[in-house]
Amino acid sequence: MLTVHHLNNSRSQRVLWLLEELEVPYEIVHHQRDAATMLAPPELRAVHPLGKSPVIVDGDVVLPETGAIVDWIVERYGNGRLAPPIGSAERSRWTYWLHYAEGSAMPPLLMKLVFSALPGRSPLLLRGLIGAVMGKAQAGFVDPQLKAHFDYWEAELSRSEWFAGDAFSAADVMMSFPVEAGASRGGAADGRPHVKAFLEKIHARPAYRRALERGGPYAYA
Repeated sequence: MLTVHHLNNSRSQRVLWLLEELEVPYEIVHHQRDAATMLAPPELRAVHPLGKSPVIVDGDVVLPETGAIVDWIVERYGNGRLAPPIGSAERSRWTYWLHYAEGSAMPPLLMKLVFSALPGRSPLLLRGLIGAVMGKAQAGFVDPQLKAHFDYWEAELSRSEWFAGDAFSAADVMMSFPVEAGASRGGAADGRPHVKAFLEKIHARPAYRRALERGGPYAYA
């Protein structure tokens, strides 16, 4: 049976959701972040050398990286579901969003998280200076980048009901985490009705709710 190494409040929630959508049997090994550092626990390195989540174990295959995992699950268990036909225009759009989610959307969101947290983790005497520098970097670079991405999501979701077209697909599962994180950290849904509607629709899906029940508390829902 497929096993998901699941970290709380992480990208691995998408993997549970995808498996629930496809009704694939799976087991979960739960891992908890360090309360002080928010990093994954060291025992994950016994599963994969980088010690990151998600990681799935499917027979002899040990596979990290959410996009690669989503691709594997859809190909192995999807039976044509949650992906447009190979060779179609919709498939190229689907593939794009699968890669865009981590390759383009997440880096500025991660920078926002790091820049916001860094002053509070700095020595007390330097906290004010580091806070000023981080604040300037956010205002001058990170926040404009995020706005560009958020506006892009709104425009794309105004073209079709879902990211890859008019049918819900695994591309929407992949995009759920950056959109949820963007709404939580940067106000992505504020004044963007299509982004807000996307979040409402995914959160209402029965498979999404089942994944939350199995995965445990998830801050972005």
